[in-house]
Amino acid sequence: MLNAIGSSIKEHLESRGITQTFICNKTKIPNNIMSPMLNGKRKISAEEYFLICEALNVPLDTFSKLA
Repeated sequence: MLNAIGSSIKEHLESRGITQTFICNKTKIPNNIMSPMLNGKRKISAEEYFLICEALNVPLDTFSKLA
């Protein structure tokens, strides 16, 4: 499940040409934390998930539908 959410966010970024650096800057989540989250190697906390959805201007259930 965690991998699906991170992968879904990663696909969303890639399909829209949004860089990981951009989302890191917008959320204030460091790249060394963001990268493992998007690659399914680190759990995404609720707060981090909220920040990512807010930064991307998408509803909170956008990525969690896969879970």
